[in-house]
Amino acid sequence: MSKKKIKSIDLFAGCGGLMDGFEQSGYFNTVAAVEWEKAPCRNIANRLKTKWKYDDAENRVLRFDIQRTEELFNGWKDDAVYGESSGLDKLVNEADGIDMIIGGPPCQAYSIAGRVRDANGMKDDYRNYLFESYIKVLNRYNPKAFIFENVPGILSAKPGEELIIDVIKKSFDEAGYMLLNNLSDAIIDFTDYGVPQNRKRIIIFGVRKAVFGDKSTDVIHYFYEKALPKYKVEKKRTVRDALSDLPKLYPVSDDIKVNGTRTRHSLPDTEISNHVARWQSDRDIGIFKLLAEDIESGRNEYTSTEALKKLYTDMTGKTSNVHKYHVLRWDEPSNLIPAHLYKDGLRHIHPDSKQQRSLTVREAARLQTFDDDYIFDGSNMELYKMSGNAVPPLAAKCCACAVVDTLKEFDY
Repeated sequence: MSKKKIKSIDLFAGCGGLMDGFEQSGYFNTVAAVEWEKAPCRNIANRLKTKWKYDDAENRVLRFDIQRTEELFNGWKDDAVYGESSGLDKLVNEADGIDMIIGGPPCQAYSIAGRVRDANGMKDDYRNYLFESYIKVLNRYNPKAFIFENVPGILSAKPGEELIIDVIKKSFDEAGYMLLNNLSDAIIDFTDYGVPQNRKRIIIFGVRKAVFGDKSTDVIHYFYEKALPKYKVEKKRTVRDALSDLPKLYPVSDDIKVNGTRTRHSLPDTEISNHVARWQSDRDIGIFKLLAEDIESGRNEYTSTEALKKLYTDMTGKTSNVHKYHVLRWDEPSNLIPAHLYKDGLRHIHPDSKQQRSLTVREAARLQTFDDDYIFDGSNMELYKMSGNAVPPLAAKCCACAVVDTLKEFDY
């Protein structure tokens, strides 16, 4: 493999968790990142500029609807939403081609939880077919390899006549790429790789058959069986490992305003970004105290689903088919950090009963393995959503290093 950096494009980039991990490996050069939402684009451009020292970061981040693929390639102007850009082709040509594409379409349409909540099982959701845009970019630039990340639920999603994963496999094959035959073996438990959060994802690694020839299958198996497992940790990281050194935030009697946002908790006594508790009602503060103390004391009166559902009804007068509350356990990985955090933090209650609150953005980011020097910029709603949607950078770094190890092993 050449000593030159591997040139990559990040599709459906979000705020750049996947890209950040690939950059951390030291082997990759981000030629472009494509994302349609404004706040994530602002954050990824800032990260590329301040951390990874790209002078032209704003040009490399393309805020655009990837479904408008021809315009994405050739450029667009005078667009009411997306302004103008010279497009992806220009960036790729200036870089003299692309070696790798990374990314994963939004997972909500494939997630089992999403399908349960939706009246029609997400079958009408346009996001089911966003992978087609990913394939079009592959066909355009013919990189040596790709990483496609998504939720395990993609294996069972069936918005049409056949399983979506079968459609995706066929599309990758027609595009000239080899991937693992049994994609159940591509499901990765991120706690095995140092992420202090119960998060499983499917990581599809594919290689271009025209480049790797009859070695293609061997390359794929080496990635999953030899290269990636090398980065597993001996001991899983916990909530305590991730959060215990952060400043404690306690309830106060009056509201405090920070940059236009209200909080009912004290402010950190050190300079650490994004570590401000979201505003909580008296009722929720009391519930958080009750639930955290219940675990601290060992009483465990409210650890069963039925007890938590009853508490929710008693406190709010409403009923729910799922329990609304969950306290993180100090000595275990956290539950999944979701984009839903932007709505409320009831399932992510801080384990210290004296703090009586849900997670801050920084705590969510820590559980997602973002470094503290990743400064999230935007409204609280945007920040929770971005951090929850992201690929944990540490898991991404492990994948990036495994890709490099695999290419080296086969002299590419």
